[in-house]
Amino acid sequence: MKTEIVDVNETRRNLSVEIPPDVVDAEIARVAARYGKAAKIPGFRPGKVPAKVVRQRFKHQILHDVAHELVETAVREALSERNVEPVDTPDIRDVSVEEGRPLTFKAEFDVLPSFDPGDFSTIEARRSPATVDDAGVDQALDQLRERSARFEPVEDGVIGDGHTAVVDLERQGFGKDGTAGEKSRHERVPIEIGATANPPGLDDELKGLASGAEKTFRLRFPDDHSVAELAGTEVEYAVKVHDVRSRVVPALDDEFAKDLGEFETLDALKARVRQDLEAEAKDAAERQVRADVLKKLAARVPFPVPGSLVDREVDRRVEEFAHRLMDQRIDPRKANIDWAAFREAQRTPATEAVASALVLDEIVRREDVAVSEAELDAELDRYSARAGMTVPAVRARLEQEGGLERVAAGLRREKALSRVMDRARIVEL
Repeated sequence: MKTEIVDVNETRRNLSVEIPPDVVDAEIARVAARYGKAAKIPGFRPGKVPAKVVRQRFKHQILHDVAHELVETAVREALSERNVEPVDTPDIRDVSVEEGRPLTFKAEFDVLPSFDPGDFSTIEARRSPATVDDAGVDQALDQLRERSARFEPVEDGVIGDGHTAVVDLERQGFGKDGTAGEKSRHERVPIEIGATANPPGLDDELKGLASGAEKTFRLRFPDDHSVAELAGTEVEYAVKVHDVRSRVVPALDDEFAKDLGEFETLDALKARVRQDLEAEAKDAAERQVRADVLKKLAARVPFPVPGSLVDREVDRRVEEFAHRLMDQRIDPRKANIDWAAFREAQRTPATEAVASALVLDEIVRREDVAVSEAELDAELDRYSARAGMTVPAVRARLEQEGGLERVAAGLRREKALSRVMDRARIVEL
């Protein structure tokens, strides 16, 4: 077998392979014999079809199988002989296979050359102070009050500003030409007066109505309405008011603190809120330092990041985002998202993420960073708690999917990053 590897650039390689005719013909004979045993051709008994007939009838299938078998083996042997490890499955092209002739093909793939990540003490990152001012505490308390708000019946039962009306609603649209659309009916719909989502003019039509009142009215949507399908059209509404409620936000006092369950006074609640905010600020500051260090590590890769790795990372990010949508009961296929633009927007951060991972992996190799079984078990324990599964179940699933090594690799990268952070210069702002 003749092979040649050509360096396209620092990471891209082209492999040319030529497999001798005698090897090709022997494989053709083997595959043809297999087809002959299973072939069902009129006029011949099963297993008794002449080899020449089999080769003529199933020529394309036989050559396809021969190429598949020989190419995969040839690539594996050629890379093993040269001690070359591609980062992804090689891209096979220009395959030529015929009986009595050499099988030739080309394979393109990326590799990761070794490099020096440099002196980590020259890395500088800035850490923001994890302090919280009184305004931040007050804002958090206001958010707690808003979440604790309750709805109470309006004393006179008349709809006014800020009220929420519970109504039966029948809706029928009319096109620009006056054509009536289908009616839709919804029962006991809450409508908050003043909400930005309300159709223009709806609040004015509802204000002043009391519980039990019924009203039919039409609204015209302006020609420049944000929803193109509604612009310039009219909608007829028929409403029946069931209930009128007012949203009451609790006062910020000791009673409010006690209602939250574990505080005797408002001061105790404020102290806990400040403590939680400071912990969040500290975590945010650490994440920012970490992100700054990773960004600086990414810049130390001295060659173009292989496109195959970037594509894989982009795919992972898109899939992760799609899963988050599904967790929110949103169908990614029906979401109003330009997926092509979304993918393109992920390319730069994906490239930086891959580059920083390459540096961490190089540190792992150079400094022989290892992960103990105890550390792996601890990580699986944390994973099982998040996933709501037992540790043995998590381990079994990861082993089945080949994911246990990915977990270990992630831990090695974390340890490598910790070493970098210990040597880097972190400036406190």
